[in-house]
Amino acid sequence: MPDRNGDREPWPKEVVIPVEKPYVDARGVIQNLVEADIRMAVIITSKKGAVRANHYHKTDWHYCYVLSGSIEYFHRPAGSRAAPERVLVQAGQLFFTPPMVEHAMRFPEETVFLTLSRNARDHEAYEADVVRVQLI
Repeated sequence: MPDRNGDREPWPKEVVIPVEKPYVDARGVIQNLVEADIRMAVIITSKKGAVRANHYHKTDWHYCYVLSGSIEYFHRPAGSRAAPERVLVQAGQLFFTPPMVEHAMRFPEETVFLTLSRNARDHEAYEADVVRVQLI
């Protein structure tokens, strides 16, 4: 049954999500990542030391798959005063951010990652869904 945002499946309970074992044959490898209704796919390159996000989304969620490098991912429930939890996400790992979770990313090395989102990244609509915070 869909939730109030039209999502059909429950969101992952953990930040880092195990990926399925890849299909491998003589031609190469096929790695399944996500089965979800996705409106946007974005590849982001971040320089060593850069910080991204420092916000939360009212309705959007996103899966991120680290292609190369690593991400220090910080998160906590929106409005919490608790210290954010830090998770180090390495190349080849997939992680998930649901709505209403403050999150930030710091890059200890040059990193390339893929983001798969529920909402499109039309600038006006995106900004209307984002609430800026100073997490890190």
